[in-house]
Amino acid sequence: MKKIFVFIIFLFILAMANIIYAGQSNYRGKKILYVNSYHQGYDWSDGEQRGAEVVLSGTGVVFKAVYMDTKDNTSEQFCKMSGLKVKKIIEEFKPDVLIVADDNAFTYVIKPYYRDVNLPVVFCGINWDISTYGAPYKNTTGMIEIGLIEQLYNHLRKFSKGGRVGFVGYDAPHERRNVAYYDQYIENKILNKVFVKDFDSWKSEFLRLQEKSDMIIFGAHDGIKGWDSKEAANFIYVHIRIPTGSDVEGMTLVSLIGLTKSAEEQGEYAARAALRILDGARPADIPIVTNKKGLLSLNLHIAGKLGIVFTPAMFKVAKELIGQEQ
Repeated sequence: MKKIFVFIIFLFILAMANIIYAGQSNYRGKKILYVNSYHQGYDWSDGEQRGAEVVLSGTGVVFKAVYMDTKDNTSEQFCKMSGLKVKKIIEEFKPDVLIVADDNAFTYVIKPYYRDVNLPVVFCGINWDISTYGAPYKNTTGMIEIGLIEQLYNHLRKFSKGGRVGFVGYDAPHERRNVAYYDQYIENKILNKVFVKDFDSWKSEFLRLQEKSDMIIFGAHDGIKGWDSKEAANFIYVHIRIPTGSDVEGMTLVSLIGLTKSAEEQGEYAARAALRILDGARPADIPIVTNKKGLLSLNLHIAGKLGIVFTPAMFKVAKELIGQEQ
């Protein structure tokens, strides 16, 4: 009886192994090229790629990543040359599916060379609106990256005395574009928008905005000359009188509430879409979606200063509690 039981267990294990192998063999030899707009070591794009690699791990897919390095090299000439280099790699590697992460890969690789061709393309990390590239194309699908500004506004509104929204961020075209999209997603458009070049201006504008706003949303600090995160956090704690929030990583220390995007969500969706294409789906049959996952952070230091008590529901879903006593 014992021998029969052992034999049955052996057959079960063998059957499961065959099922796993069969699942892998569907993709064995299939190739996915992942085009990273930026460079290794950049947190956001590393997270996107990590999400894709987790999904593809163990599938049998041959995965290759290339880096355009256009975060630190922003000139038009460099970006175009980087796009040409990627095109050559695509021609040599001959992928079955191409995944492109972030806007520059789409701008300098897909739009000029792979628009409406037979090579399936899955994108992720495209900011706000794919139609700015004349897309979608017949061979593209993916996940658009949007700021979770609507959810952030709704959180802040619970603790503000009114709906007037102020904004302060770095004076750059991409930041102005982001704020223009913010207005499409929140109930009350941002009434007071301020863009600054240096840290001293950021501090003075914050003080001014508090006089005519019921809440303030912070843009990214990247690019603000003289920025000091520790000094900014101390300054805010001393002078804050109204709720603040941000959907940007790195601004949680100065925000009552932070609601940042998940880079991994972008890569995971792109990889799953790529596998569906390898299973026979057409890109046009796979819906283009926007990100939904938010990483909620609650700043207990600022909450205490403002006399705010977060709800149990917010504590339950929060991923980070700043100022929590050990």
